[in-house]
Amino acid sequence: MKIYLKNSFIALIIILLSISKVYSAFLLIPMDETQTNHLKAYGIAFWVLKQDVQISWLLNYRGGSYLMPYSQGFEKECKIRNVFCQVIADAQANAILQEIADPGVNMDEMQLQKVPRIAVYSPKNKLPWDDAVTLVLKYAEIPYDVIYDDEVLDGVLPMYDWLHLHHEDFTGQYGKFWSRYRSYPWYQDDVKMQEESAKRHGFVKVSALKLAVASKIREFVAGGGYMFAMCSATDSYDVSLAANGLDICDVMFDGDPISPGDPERLNYENCFAFTDFSLSTNPQEYEISDIDVTNHRQQRLTENNDYFTLFDFSAKWDPVPTMLTQNHEKIIQGFMGQTTAFDKSKVKTSVIVLGENKMCSEDRYIYGTFGNGFWTFYGGHDPEDYQHMVGDPPTELDLFPNSPGYRLILNNVLFPAAKKKKQKT
Repeated sequence: MKIYLKNSFIALIIILLSISKVYSAFLLIPMDETQTNHLKAYGIAFWVLKQDVQISWLLNYRGGSYLMPYSQGFEKECKIRNVFCQVIADAQANAILQEIADPGVNMDEMQLQKVPRIAVYSPKNKLPWDDAVTLVLKYAEIPYDVIYDDEVLDGVLPMYDWLHLHHEDFTGQYGKFWSRYRSYPWYQDDVKMQEESAKRHGFVKVSALKLAVASKIREFVAGGGYMFAMCSATDSYDVSLAANGLDICDVMFDGDPISPGDPERLNYENCFAFTDFSLSTNPQEYEISDIDVTNHRQQRLTENNDYFTLFDFSAKWDPVPTMLTQNHEKIIQGFMGQTTAFDKSKVKTSVIVLGENKMCSEDRYIYGTFGNGFWTFYGGHDPEDYQHMVGDPPTELDLFPNSPGYRLILNNVLFPAAKKKKQKT
């Protein structure tokens, strides 16, 4: 009899739990300090979108949390990827959405509706550094295609929603690595590959090839694409556009000297982000222009005091910059790169600054629009490797699953999937 009663009690518990699951109709993935793996949570959101399920991105609610219909499969996938989630009932979900909809709170609901098609602009040859974006995409299990000059010039960009620009020099100066690395095999191989590519596409110089690629990317953004660049791809992209029709490369880069006066004839109107900058024409200097502040900040900043602050935006009125700054921390550890940060005096007034180091008068994270599209520039090379050097091993993201610096990258990846929820009338 006791055994029967015990078995009946267990059966009742199982039934009650099953009923609870039926009424627990939503899955909440919090993105505040309670989250066990922020980076893989973005991958979960991407994976759920691939199941043709819409997700609510709750801006400024617990660090930018995700709310989705409950599914045992979704819950199981969270557990597999060590992503913390909470099963909640309809009433709880509705209470959260009512709280967010209150005009008096700085929160809003964005709907993630489609799977963004992602391309990473990256050379096919192996170079002695890694790219933070490809590292975090792989870690978060977000699929992407690798494309480079051939594919861009062949017109593949309209196939994609989001494009990341790899650690790149669009001016045709090979990253200004000539002074230190010109005798290294990797440098020589890269020069050879770039020159062969230029010739194959009918260009006399690599600078002309890169300008053509930059122009194609410009068309992609104007047509409604989303472009995200880090490190040297940021300022070198704008410099390339500003130098359209000019020769700013010295003899060791393109076989002839800089054309006299050309560095002073830059057209800043062509640039997405920067203006009134001057070029570095010294081939010995590891710098393209005075947009970047790497060489000026080292006397004041070290790894111990290098931080930048994210701005607060109105979620209901400025949803795009709000999306791009979602995080569980507002003060972010700084990190260096070939292009570390941008001199405030060189940033156009039309640009929206997302993160800055006010003390040093530098912008770290900026955003703007061009035509029907959007672009974001993020200074620095690797958010969890303060001074990543040529030849250093890649960062092990298993050690940094809650990295706020890497979260900023992944905000941009989900950006093309988002659409503001229509308000009921």
